[in-house]
This record gives sequence, C-alpha cells and structure tokens, in this order.
Amino acid sequence: MKKAAHLHRRSFMAAAAAATVLPGGHALSKQKTPPNFLFIMADDLGWADVGCYGRDDISTPNIDKLARRGIRFTDAYANSSVCSPTRLGLITGRYQYRLPLGAEEPLGIHSTKRLPDDALTMPELLAAAGYQTSLVGKWHLGTVAGSGPLQHGYQSFWGIRSGGVDYFRHSFIFGEEETPDLWDGDTAVQETGYLTELLGQRASEEIIRMSANDAPFLLSLHFTAPHWPWETAEDIEAARNLRQSLDFEGGSMATYRGMVESLDQAIGGVLKTLKKAGLDDNTVVVFTSDNGGERFSKTWPFNGMKGELLEGGIRVPLIVRWPGQIEKGIITAQTAMSMDWLPTMLDAAGVSYEPSNFDGVSLLPALAGGDVVNRKLFWRYQAHEQKAMREGPWKYLSIEGNEYLFHVDADPMERANKKTIEPERFARMQAEWTAWNETMLAYPEDNPSWSNKFGAFMADRY
Repeated sequence: MKKAAHLHRRSFMAAAAAATVLPGGHALSKQKTPPNFLFIMADDLGWADVGCYGRDDISTPNIDKLARRGIRFTDAYANSSVCSPTRLGLITGRYQYRLPLGAEEPLGIHSTKRLPDDALTMPELLAAAGYQTSLVGKWHLGTVAGSGPLQHGYQSFWGIRSGGVDYFRHSFIFGEEETPDLWDGDTAVQETGYLTELLGQRASEEIIRMSANDAPFLLSLHFTAPHWPWETAEDIEAARNLRQSLDFEGGSMATYRGMVESLDQAIGGVLKTLKKAGLDDNTVVVFTSDNGGERFSKTWPFNGMKGELLEGGIRVPLIVRWPGQIEKGIITAQTAMSMDWLPTMLDAAGVSYEPSNFDGVSLLPALAGGDVVNRKLFWRYQAHEQKAMREGPWKYLSIEGNEYLFHVDADPMERANKKTIEPERFARMQAEWTAWNETMLAYPEDNPSWSNKFGAFMADRY
C-alpha cells in the first residue's frame, strides 16, 4: 500500500476554499450568527438500543424527544466497529487508516501511538474560526503525556483518556495494577460519583461557562456509557471490589437497561441546561454512537456486534436537532459516517475549506431534507481479515477470505449472498475496495492481532 499522508495545518490553511457539500440537497436558511455544536456520543450503544430505533424495554424519553424534534438517520455508520478508530475518523474528518494511530483496533492503554502534533482536528479548526471548544468525557486517542485533548484543539477537557474505566472508581485495571484515569485538563483529579452522571453535570457546567461569552462553542460530550463494566448508578457497593466490577462475563439485561436509562437522563439534564441558557434555537445537537453494541444490545434487524463489519457492528443511531433549520420528525436514508461531522460543522459555521482535504462530506443537504445521494463507504478491520464497502443498497463483505454481496435494504440480516447472481457488481465492488485500500496505510507487522471474533473488544475491556 501507499503511504497515506495525514493532513497538516499548513497545507489546510494554504488550500482553504469554498465549501462543497453533497449534491441534490436543499439549502438551509442563512444564520445570523454561527451555531453552537453539542455533539453527544454514546459508547458501544447498539443501533436499536433507544426507543425511537425500536427498543421497547428501555426508557429513553430524552433521546426520543430529540428525534421527534429533528432528523433521524436510518443508514448512519461508525468509521469502525470499535472505539478509538472511530474517534480518530471523527476528529480528523478522514479515514482513520491514514494515520498510524488508526491501525490499533482498538488503541491499547500502553500504546505509544499518538496523534501527530500537526494533524488538523475538528476542535482546532473551529477554534481557529473563533469557537470555544470543550471535551467532556472519553478521549481514547492516546495516553501519551503531552498528546491529549488540550494539545489537539480542545481548550478545556474533563474526562478519561483511556478506553474505559469503572464507573465509580474512575480507574482501569491491567494485571495487578489499578490506574486512576480522571482528568481536568492535564491534571489528574479525584471525584466521587457515577461517571455517567458526573459527565452530564460537567457538560452542563461547561454550557453555563461558555454561554457567558459571545463566541459560539463546540461541546463534545463523549459518554462512556453503556460501555462495559456492567454497573448501574445503584451498584456502588459492587464497585468497591474492582475485580468483581470488571468481570466481563458478568452483567445482565437489567444492568444494561439501567446504564442506558442513566445515559438518557444525563442527556436530558444537559438539554435542560441548554434551554435554560437560552441557547436552544442556535445549537446543533447531534446524538450518535462510536460503534455497534455489545452482547446486551439490540441491533434488530441486523446481525453482528462490536468488533464485526456486519451491520450490527458498524451501523449506529444518528439524530440531529437544529431548531429553525431542520424540520421536526424527519427520517432520512442518507448514508452518513462519523468522519462527515468535521466538514458538516465547518459548513454550518461558514468556515471555508477544501473538500478534498477530507474523506467525510458535509451532511447539510441531508439535514435540510434533500434527496438521498448515493456514495461509497469503506471499512477494514484486521481481526478476521474483515473488509466491507457500501454503495447504495449494496454491500461487499469479506471475512477470513469468505466473500459476500448483500442487498442490505432488502436483506438487512445479511443472509442472502448475491455474488453469483450479480457477478459484475461483486467484481467491481471487490476491485474498488482493493483500490481504496491501496491508498491507506498498511497494518504494521507487529500490530496486535486477535485470535477469535470477540478478541478485539475483549482487549478493549481495560
């Protein structure tokens, strides 16, 4: 494969030009002032784990209300089937495989990989346009000192740097060592409370703080819920035994239900603060997940889960509310991906950019209710040599050399292999995936490889 260069600050600023968006869309009305962005990302939440996507045994009134007052995507995808690669795609607006950091799937807690100092990021570009930028929650783009959120565009940070911690102790355990992982900027802090609730409270405080200034803001609220360990807000006693709380084989459907409902309640509190601050009308609120769900998740009508390129591992909920700009209760089948949010935010903020600098595209036409535009999306995942491509309703999939062609609209469970019925389409998509992959970085020879289909996210449990 060719060596894929990452995007440097200097090259971006030199190539800035008028924004280009998906064709075929309708225009949004011109804003008097740039909008605020509240980007809410759940962790390991399955496609159908909230009410408006079909879950009927978990109460998510606040998330469902967002959908009623905005637009709900049925065909939204994560950049990866695990945490850190998706977060890299989100923050850079590009396929994560363009940077060495994206090769670890997911990023290990002792990894020495880091974002390059000169890599352009979503918060940095918005900050350069006059935005206040804040991250509350999960970073998971490296724990190397001097390469955290504050060094990559966020002006404030409160949360965790690793992939997951105990919800009460705010620590992870590796071997015999317990390592605290709660930070205020670059300073380690201690706090008492259930992490989902703490993150919601901190996000509300950030809204109040930033609303006192004239500048618009980006608040990235990256919850750890409902990522393992399996703990509800009532499980504080169990959390006193860290090894018991980190039992990956533990948990229950009732526990998972409590975790998702706590997530919804925390989101409701943040939205209430936003309204009290008088910022509702000029704030774009986005809700999504970083990948598919784990074993307690509902992904119907899809198969697969976190760590797999089946639909259940990569298709995610996506809801956007923007009063006065997005009609209420809209549902769109426009395909979207995590990396689309960087150009979308730049577009909404009126920031000029060169579209070729990004793999993601602006979703503004879709948000305005435009026609669905066909596009091509690509994935790869080293565990089990997984490959995937989506174009329109068709999906090319390869797992350990076994190749498939699915019509995912008619066959969302990916059961009917059409490669012999549509041989030309299959051959073309197979070749297009190979050509795309040649433009990405190769996996390093010493890259971690997993021996079973659950290995990728088992490794992420710490």
